[in-house]
Amino acid sequence: MKNTTLLKRWGIVFLVFLNIGCDQISKEIVRKRVNPSDYIQLIDDHFILTNVENTGAMLGFGDTLPPILKIILLQILPVLVLMILLVRVFRKTNMDQWLIVAFAFIIGGGIGNLIDRIAYGSVTDFLQINLGVFRTGIFNMADVSVTMGVLLLLFLSLTDKKMSF
Repeated sequence: MKNTTLLKRWGIVFLVFLNIGCDQISKEIVRKRVNPSDYIQLIDDHFILTNVENTGAMLGFGDTLPPILKIILLQILPVLVLMILLVRVFRKTNMDQWLIVAFAFIIGGGIGNLIDRIAYGSVTDFLQINLGVFRTGIFNMADVSVTMGVLLLLFLSLTDKKMSF
């Protein structure tokens, strides 16, 4: 039993750091090689690479908040929530492996964007998808991690009636 718990904990740590690493490496490449005014069409006008510094949250929400409120809502509160979530995932020994994956992606993506907010004062966003009626805002790999984690949680909650956290 202890070996299984230890393996799950190392799995959580690995997935969290994998998500953080992919996010931070991709952002560093974009910061160094893509100018803020660039609009690079990777696949016609369907997949665009750019470089935008977002001082707010998703889609710029909170961009115009007073600085102290921004720090509270976009840095302190997320740190507390992510820490509570990580502790909860670590303590729960009988959690489903897919639930662990979902939470690890959410935690890793959340930490990736927090690193940017704390280190740079903004989050580097650089990808956009435009497929006719489906057009995204500009996002980054941390956003992909969080979205994948949330979608997996949603899927698990719809398919497993006894899922508990």
